[in-house]
Amino acid sequence: MSIKLLLLSIWMPEFILINELEKTSEITNKYLDMLLKRYSIPIPTVKKPLKGNLKERRLIMAADHNIRVKSLIDGLGFEDALKIGRTELFKTGHIMGCDARKRLGVKTVKDAIVAARILYRVLGINFTTEENGKDVVLRIKSCELATQYSPETCKIMSAADEGVLKGLNKKMSMKFTKRITEGAEECTACISINSKINEWGEK
Repeated sequence: MSIKLLLLSIWMPEFILINELEKTSEITNKYLDMLLKRYSIPIPTVKKPLKGNLKERRLIMAADHNIRVKSLIDGLGFEDALKIGRTELFKTGHIMGCDARKRLGVKTVKDAIVAARILYRVLGINFTTEENGKDVVLRIKSCELATQYSPETCKIMSAADEGVLKGLNKKMSMKFTKRITEGAEECTACISINSKINEWGEK
């Protein structure tokens, strides 16, 4: 594990969390706007700038995502918006994951889980993991975005999370099976490891 990854896994000052949240907000909204533009759907006007404390900024970002996803659904219909939106957001997340892998020095599957925990901390999300045979089950009991996201927004935006994990380590694939926004007590995702590994390390 790199020194940077180790240190950030132990402690992240709020200014770093805010900086990372601003990056996340900027890239996700950028690609959502590009998607709206591609299908000639008017880009909605953002009501509030991303400011305030960390929690307030998270909720503003989530509200911005809601507005854009609603516009996408209104323009394309739910099924097409879901398919197209998830495809695009997965690509967006993959870009973010590849960037984080380089910046944090992620090398192994274990590193990728630690990095994911750091990135989720930025969003106000806490998760636990448990091994299930060759796979890993990720459980989220606390998610600040879930207090703001519509079920439709969560379903589309969670594709970015799945892309991030793939970007952190190409051997890993994640798929959500339950979501808090749809009434579940916790979000649940299955992480598949698509190679033989030694103690979650690279071959």
